Amino acid sequence: MNSFRHRHTVLSALAVLITAAGCSSADDSASTAVPSPDAKVTGLCRNLDKALPAEVDGESRDDPEPASELTAGWGGVAIILRCGVERPPKMTDPKVANGNDADAVPGGVNGVDWLMETRDGDVQRFTTANREAYVEIQVADGRDSTGVLIDLAPALKEAIPEGVAP
Repeated sequence: MNSFRHRHTVLSALAVLITAAGCSSADDSASTAVPSPDAKVTGLCRNLDKALPAEVDGESRDDPEPASELTAGWGGVAIILRCGVERPPKMTDPKVANGNDADAVPGGVNGVDWLMETRDGDVQRFTTANREAYVEIQVADGRDSTGVLIDLAPALKEAIPEGVAP
C-alpha cells in the first residue's frame, strides 16, 4: 500500500509540473516577420540594433522570434520594432498629408519624423519618414506611445541618417 501512495504522489506532482510547463512564459513570446532589405539598409539596421536601448517606456528588451538584427522588442508584444520595412502606402497618400485620413497622421517626436497609423484593435504603427531606412514600431495594448517614441529617437538619429529610403 505504501508504494501505491508513493506512486500516486509522484504522478500527481508530475502532472502539476507538466501543466505548469504548458502554461510557461514561452507561450507569451512575440513573433514577427523579419524584413529583407538591400545590403545598405541591412547595414543601417545592424547599426540601429547596436544603438537600441535596453529599456523602452519602462519595458525591458525582449526580442521577438525569429532572432534577427532587423527586429527588436520590449515587453513581449507590447513594443515591436522592425527595421528595413517597405514604405507604407499611406506615406504617399495626399489625404494623409492634408490631414484628411482619420487612420493615419504625419508628425515628429524629438527630431524623428513619423507616419502614425491606427491598426486593428489598440495597435498603433509608426514608420519613420525622411530617413535612409524605414523603421516600423508597433505599440500594442492601447499604451501611450509618446514615451516609446521619445526613448527610441536617440538610437534612430544615431544609426539611421536623414535622407530618402530606397
